[in-house]
Formats: sequence, structure tokens, C-alpha cells
Amino acid sequence: NSFVTRTNTCGELRSAHVGQEVTLYGWVQYQRQGLFLVLRDFQGLTQIIIPQDEAHSHVKKLLSNAPVESVVRVTGIVSPRPPGQENPKMPTGDIEVKAETAEILSSCKKLPFEIKDFIKKSEALRMQYRYLDLRSFRLQYNLRLRSQMVMRMREYLCNLHGFVDVETPTLFKRTPGGAKEFLVPSREAGKFYSLPQSPQQFKQLLMVGGLDRYFQVARCYRDEGSRPDRQPEFTQIDIEMSFVDQAGIQRLIEGLLQYSWPEERGCITTPFPSMTYEEALADYGTDKPDTRFGMKIVDISDFLRGSDIQFVQNALSYPRGTVKAICVPQGVRYLKNKDLESLKESARSQFNQEIMEIVCRPDRRLKSLLTKFLGEEQQSELMQALNMQVDDVVLLAAGEHKQVCSALGSLRLESADLLEAAGLVLRDPTAFHFLWVVDFPLFLPKEENPTELESAHHPFTAPHPSDTSLLYSDPTKVRSQHYDLVLNGSEVGGGSIRIHSAEQQHFVLEKVLKEDSEVLSHLLEALEFGAPPHGGIALGLDRLISLIVDAPSIRDVIAFPKSFRGRDLMGNAPDYVTPEELEPYHIQVSWPLAEKEAKQN
Repeated sequence: NSFVTRTNTCGELRSAHVGQEVTLYGWVQYQRQGLFLVLRDFQGLTQIIIPQDEAHSHVKKLLSNAPVESVVRVTGIVSPRPPGQENPKMPTGDIEVKAETAEILSSCKKLPFEIKDFIKKSEALRMQYRYLDLRSFRLQYNLRLRSQMVMRMREYLCNLHGFVDVETPTLFKRTPGGAKEFLVPSREAGKFYSLPQSPQQFKQLLMVGGLDRYFQVARCYRDEGSRPDRQPEFTQIDIEMSFVDQAGIQRLIEGLLQYSWPEERGCITTPFPSMTYEEALADYGTDKPDTRFGMKIVDISDFLRGSDIQFVQNALSYPRGTVKAICVPQGVRYLKNKDLESLKESARSQFNQEIMEIVCRPDRRLKSLLTKFLGEEQQSELMQALNMQVDDVVLLAAGEHKQVCSALGSLRLESADLLEAAGLVLRDPTAFHFLWVVDFPLFLPKEENPTELESAHHPFTAPHPSDTSLLYSDPTKVRSQHYDLVLNGSEVGGGSIRIHSAEQQHFVLEKVLKEDSEVLSHLLEALEFGAPPHGGIALGLDRLISLIVDAPSIRDVIAFPKSFRGRDLMGNAPDYVTPEELEPYHIQVSWPLAEKEAKQN
């Protein structure tokens, strides 16, 4: 209550305050029959008793007629609630304030929706009136928890470990590779700035500059469609260190998260478990495994290698051909036929992968098109290999290793969603399973042209020390010093040890990635002036907070987010500008005819 004219907040009055005169400010949450109202501010609720005597008739009239969500000032005496009328669900439920004087500071017009967490409203309406949505308890809680975590992170990095908080430029130039960047026109004809997708180059240059330890709560930009876990502008906890290895970065982040973790979310234990990229793909079908539940992928290639099943033999005849399966617990009981068909269609449409099902019947016999090819002993061995129980359903796939793993990994998550929707709890909503994924490939084939390579992380990532020689002979086999931090199946951080040799960086850009290194001439030159070995990481703050508070979207932990299509529905941005405003930037807009007519109308 420092610096303000209230004596108390609406969430702090208790029995110890009985008899005191207080002045409260807040919003009218609701009003009941001219007898009392509930006043709300950022900290909580207080019940205000509306006086019924003639001497306070003006106060009664004012408070009885105050529209919901109007801002009022109330001065009165704290009193105990009558016996039996206490409300144990409210922290202030033992007291009420008997109003002596009141003032409506700002009246509220008819609301587009009720400011209550349990009232359903469309996300578009919530974003159009974001300033109203921000009054909800859920958003208030999310933003305050976010602020507290960031403050604790600053303490840990700057006060305890000597990091320097440096702001890097927002206007820069295009970076080769990676996500599409927003362009900002300049007054020089044909020249544009780019909004950086991360401060990657600047933080490396700070290490060349001898700063040793850098950190920033960094605003980053990507010109791509907004998904539940993506926004065109987002926030990273950005970190870089000199003279560090992968283990050092991992220990730092584990300590940072442990130090800043909200008490009400329980403790997190360190060190976090770790698995290689190949292990993650083989066991979970993804590089960001959700380890809160089982249903791991099982390789049954050797078991079926001697069988007469044609599609199995076809798959195993190819290089990296495999047969794998997942066991869906209690699938017969919880999944309908349409669910199983939906899972098969999903694998077909997304991964071009056929799926075969095997059901374990109550008599512990298997029901499947495969069983006629397998004797009873083989069926029993298969059940043992997959740990099948009565009513379990196995989903089996045969084909190329990565395709099979990816398809089964996707089906594993879809099956878990279906089982939980039907009432079987697989994932503890209060559990937080952190995991390091390491030893990624340094390069991957481009989707649009598999004969060309692109960086799996970014072009500044250093090769694994054991694979450095392969960089020059067979780059497709090189592992990287790239590490991802995964939480409950979502990537919340990614980093790497960087290339600090100008010669090696030039080779990667020009010879492997076929990129024009001239765009990065400033960085390449900097590496020639004595660059220390260095590495870093960036934590996705929006995604991390959304997982901690169990929000359905990162938009629920950002004060003013963009819509699914990247628009600001409240301020209607992006918006048109006049030709006169564009003139200094040497830009003319070529309008499609239909859009031109719509704009004129």
C-alpha cells in the first residue's frame, strides 16, 4: 500500500483488523439486493455492507446502483461477520466492511462478457477486449507468477553467478537459415532491416568482446503462423558463456530453474535425466518425448524376422527397415472402433504409414490378421515382448526406421489423449518431467530437396568433438554439440556449444550449407580476432510458464498476445498506411483488384 491513497488491499483484511477504519479501492465484482457488494482488486475480494439507515441513504443509493465492474472507493469500519455467515473459501471471509462513505470513480458500461473464470467466452472476444480479460483471476495469476520467476532468474544469474544483463539491437539484418524474419523498411531505397529471430549473433559477439557471461530477457520475432505454442513475437531467457562445455550449461540451467521454480508447484529434482536424439526417436518417436507415461516403442524386428508375413519381410529387406509397435493399455475397454480407425488414418495421412492392430482377448489369445502366421508359442513370446495384458491393443508398423518411429510416436500421444478423454489417467497433471536431449545430428536433409543439407539447430553449432573429422568427409554422419531441454513433451529450451574457429565456420556456411557467407562477414571476421570457446542456451519463457500454470496456450501467459493468425484483435494491427507515409521508404503497394475495392468501400 506504499505510495497510494488506500489503507489496505481487498485481499488482506482479517479478524485482526476488526474495529479499524479502512479505505479500499477496487472493482464491483457483484452486488446483492442493495444489501452488500463484493469489491475486487489485484489481491482479492472483500465484502462491503451497504448501510440501510437514513443517515447514509446517499451511500446506499450510490453503491446499490453502481454497475458491475465500476471502480469505486469505499471507506468504512472492519467488522466480524455474523456467526454462521463466515465464508471459509475467501481469505477475507471472517470479516466485512461496513461502508461509511463511497465514491464511484469510474462507471462501467454494459460488458461484452462477464469477468469470471468459469464463464466460457470465445478467444477472439477475449483478445478484442484484452484489458477486460486481464481482470480475470487466471490471467492475473499467470502474469504475476511470470514476473516473480523472471525476477528470481535475474537474481540467480546476475547476483549469484556474475552474468551481465545486456540489451541487444532489435533492428538488424537478415540471418541465413532458420525461421522467416520480419522486414522493416529503411529510408535507403531497397534496403531493409530484419527483426532478429534471436540475439544469436550478438551474444556470440559479446563473448568475442570479453564479457564472459551474458543474459537477457530477449524479445524475438518470427514471421510464421501462430500456433498454440508459437507467437510472431515471443520472449526468451537468453544466455551465453565463455570457456564452458555442454555439462556446464546444463548444470547452470538446472540450478536456474530450481532457484526460480514456484513453491506452489512443488520441488524439481536435479540433475535432469538425459537421452540421445537416437534414443528419443527409437523409444518415443520424437525428439521431445513426454516421459510422464510409458507406452514406449518396442522393436520386434528380430522376433518377426523368421516369419512368413510378406509385408514384414518387405520392410526388413530395406536398409534401416524395421518392425516396431506400441502397446495401448486397456485399449479394448477405452477405445472405440472409430478411435482405432482414426489412429490408423492419422498414420496414413501424416506419415504414409500403414498400421496393424493386435488385440489381447479375455482368454489371453491374440486377435489379429497376423495370428494365422504365428504359432501359440510365438504369440506368447510376442505378448511377453510387448508386455501385453488382457484388453490391451498393440499398434504395429513396418517400414523405414525414422518413418515408423515418427508415426508410432505420434500415435502414442494421440492414444494417450483418447484414453484420458475416456477416463483413464496416464499423465499426472501436477508432474513436471524435465529431460535433456543430446547428440543431435549437426545437419539434416532439406525436406524440399533431400540432396542438400540444412542445420538441425543453426549454422553456428559446433560439431561433436569425436566427429570433427567427419565434418570434412561425411557431414551427414556428424553429431552436434546441440542440446534441447524438454518438459512434459514440449521443448522449452535449446542451445549449443558454438563454432569459435573462423575457418570452420566458413567451411560450414560455404561448403556444407551452400550459404553466402558474405551476409555473416562481420561474425566471421570477429572470430579471427581471438574468439574464446563459448556456448549458450535460450529458454522459451512463454512456453515454460504456460506449462507451469497448465495453460492451454502460450497466449494465456502473455499480456497482449497476437491471434492465431498473428493479428492484434484489440488494436486491429497490422493496419493500412497511406501512400504518403510509405513514400520516404521508397515502397508502393500493388493492390489486388478485389482488395482495392474492399478498401475503398
